[in-house]
Amino acid sequence: MDKAILDAVASGAYIMGAPVKELERLLAEYAGVKHCITCANGTDALTLALKAWGIGPGDAVFVPDFTFFSSAEVVPLEGATPVFVDVCEDTFNLDAADLERAVKEVLAEGRLRPRVVVAVDLFGLPADYPAIRAVADKYGLFVLEDGAQGFGGSIEGKRACSFGDISTTSFFPAKPVGCYGDGGAVFTDNDQWAALIESYRVHGKGAFKYDNVRIGLNSRLDTVQAAVLQVKLKAFEEYELDAVNVAADRYTERLQGLATPVVPQGFRSSWAQYTLRLAGPGQRDALQASLKAAGIPSMVYYPKPMHLQTAFAPSRAICPVATSLCGRVLSLPMHPYITEEDINTVCSAVINAIK
Repeated sequence: MDKAILDAVASGAYIMGAPVKELERLLAEYAGVKHCITCANGTDALTLALKAWGIGPGDAVFVPDFTFFSSAEVVPLEGATPVFVDVCEDTFNLDAADLERAVKEVLAEGRLRPRVVVAVDLFGLPADYPAIRAVADKYGLFVLEDGAQGFGGSIEGKRACSFGDISTTSFFPAKPVGCYGDGGAVFTDNDQWAALIESYRVHGKGAFKYDNVRIGLNSRLDTVQAAVLQVKLKAFEEYELDAVNVAADRYTERLQGLATPVVPQGFRSSWAQYTLRLAGPGQRDALQASLKAAGIPSMVYYPKPMHLQTAFAPSRAICPVATSLCGRVLSLPMHPYITEEDINTVCSAVINAIK
């Protein structure tokens, strides 16, 4: 890692140096797609996708109600309207049946045009893309895979960041593959969209740097981060993804009888988080306090659903599952280097606190 960083600095090509293109090649190969375009962060990656499709005023973009803010934040920034959809209780991911209900409701109202569904791979688990794709194809929606937490996950061997018409990920340090700052990437098999995203990420450039043919962003991945990510990607592919799945299995074995995370048959998670579902806010808060007293960190992802965020008020969305989950979830320590001893310590603390 030190050598990669020092070589990048010594090159003098601090922005969009050679490691950036090499990283894009490696990421595209890993995800199994034709094009990967890196950018400054995962939020910009989502924005670039919406820009490539020309999403704007009058368009409805369907977003799961249980996710990080940026999944929905990018929609009004393009002038479009987010429509919040409920999630599945067991996987935390978008509910395809509720997606169809929401699309029908928008069509019946006639005010907005259904255009895109943002499917989030929450906590490392890919969303149910076969079911989501069926609804999207039925109503002519683009599928935008928000794989910020899902990189490395898979369905029947097909990897995350290949399920959307355009897919995105984040390299924020806490993600399955994280850099030493911010970073993101966009994935697609479509040549035209890839060319548009290449332009949008560098101020809407045309044939050369100072020929600007559209209004774009300044969203480039810097060379040092690309060098870091090449090292991190190799470790992730060779042993980290397997290690974090072993850790998740140990948690699940030790915590039998609790509402542990569900990974459907044929799916594989990259375990950005290991998240329990408790009986209610009282039990969740008591457990978190007990863990804190024992020196064990935990985190609530997420305490407030999208439709109740102040920025989206007023919202007519009714998402009972997402709202309930926000009061009951608690994420435990999880990373590829966690030891069996640490897992046993955490599990004993959880079981004793709940008892």
